[in-house]
Amino acid sequence: MLVKVFGAAVQGIDALVVTIEVNCSQGIRFFMVGLPDAAVKESHERIVSAVEHNGYRFPRKQVIVNMSPADIRKEGAAYDLPLAVGILASDEKIETGKLSEYMLMGELSLDGSILPIKGALPIAIKAREEGFKGLIIPKANVREAAVVNHLDVYGVENITEVIRFLNGEIELEPTVIDTRAEFFKEYTHFDLDFSDVKGQESVKRAFEVAAAGGHNIILIGPPGAGKSMMAKRLPSILPPLTLQEALETTKIHSVAGRMERGSSLLSQRPFRAPHHTISPVALVGGGAFPQPGEISLAHNGVLFLDELPEFSRQVLEVMRQPLEDRKITIARAKYSIEYPAGVMLVASMNPCPCGYYNHPEKECICSPGTIQRYLGKISGPLLDRIDMQVEIVPVPFEKISDTRPSESSESIRRRVIAAREIQAARFADYPGIHCNAQMTTRLLNQFAVPDEAGLKRLKDAMNRFHLSARAYDRILKVARTIADLEGSEGVQVQHINEAVNYRNLDRENWGDR
Repeated sequence: MLVKVFGAAVQGIDALVVTIEVNCSQGIRFFMVGLPDAAVKESHERIVSAVEHNGYRFPRKQVIVNMSPADIRKEGAAYDLPLAVGILASDEKIETGKLSEYMLMGELSLDGSILPIKGALPIAIKAREEGFKGLIIPKANVREAAVVNHLDVYGVENITEVIRFLNGEIELEPTVIDTRAEFFKEYTHFDLDFSDVKGQESVKRAFEVAAAGGHNIILIGPPGAGKSMMAKRLPSILPPLTLQEALETTKIHSVAGRMERGSSLLSQRPFRAPHHTISPVALVGGGAFPQPGEISLAHNGVLFLDELPEFSRQVLEVMRQPLEDRKITIARAKYSIEYPAGVMLVASMNPCPCGYYNHPEKECICSPGTIQRYLGKISGPLLDRIDMQVEIVPVPFEKISDTRPSESSESIRRRVIAAREIQAARFADYPGIHCNAQMTTRLLNQFAVPDEAGLKRLKDAMNRFHLSARAYDRILKVARTIADLEGSEGVQVQHINEAVNYRNLDRENWGDR
């Protein structure tokens, strides 16, 4: 008997329907075709054990399984459940009336338990798009998939539940999630707050500007000055995720298998801080079976690279294109996958190997050549893509011992949100542009033209620091954000002055003693 069961394959952050055709006939052999990988081929042994452990008999016949479309490689153990259901239905152990209405995915344990899978959210979205009535997946993934409206999502723990449900012997209760309530439940709760930071008012201001415009920022300062501490508090002043951004971010984490068990939508912007020993593939994504990298896992959030010069040159250089294009394309011989990479890059570094160059009190022991080589680990093209370069100095004892609380993240965040609302209105007619950091040259010429005094100041800075055309654009973008924070219609000379002050590494005295 020939039957069809429906599953899904995840490619990139989207899914496509996989039709599993099973035919049982006379014979004793088992065939599986349709480009299954080793994990899919091994499903035969898992299925035999699972069905027989639960009181069913694996058919002693010739079983032919075809996974369509046959030219797309099927990877992983998540096909165990639809394969098992298809085989039992072909052997007339399961009624076929409901098979066309449901998509099934799940990995089987030897005792028939159904284990979690990756990519439950994009699979659920595809099931709704294709008009399926419901989706049957592992119980551990059910809340993640149930955020998709107008789709019955059933979480199951054992293959027996699935068989009895399809035979009409029991009813399963679909999981219902109030998507908006889930989203707004914890999206304003943060464990870290800027009120804990003593002093560093100028650096806090720089973070406020960076958050308001979505600008990349690098902090340069000695050990213990507070670079990492302040970077970890940045998410607390970023504007909240929109529902659409939350869905897109959750899809990436779902595909990568990074969702916590029982979680649904991600309600806070991601903060990723990979170690400096990371490989290029782990950062940008890829591998034999392509997966999102750290830069995609930080999409719509913050990618923090601590001790930037300690990262390998190859790792730093592969970031150049994603920072510019806000996406990653991974090409293979027969297909290519695109992952979003719209991150806010935050980096930190010491000014020299010993860490005390330009320190107000401690003596640097590095030679000029050593400092030049250390700073030279970060290429000019990469620095050009970082809008703001901020020097941070140690906090004096008087500030550290001050018990008065600093300005809270909540009050800074209100100003950031107000500036982002101005930008949202400004770019309402420009799809894909949401903040000042994303402006093209054409938009800069339209919305970030400085006044006469500002243009003169900018010309002086360009000539003095020998800045590139890309750095010119970055200064204008930052100046536009500073103007938005002040509620100013135009970009004025004081906005240009502050933006130029955020180019510390371009100054003459850096690395020159």
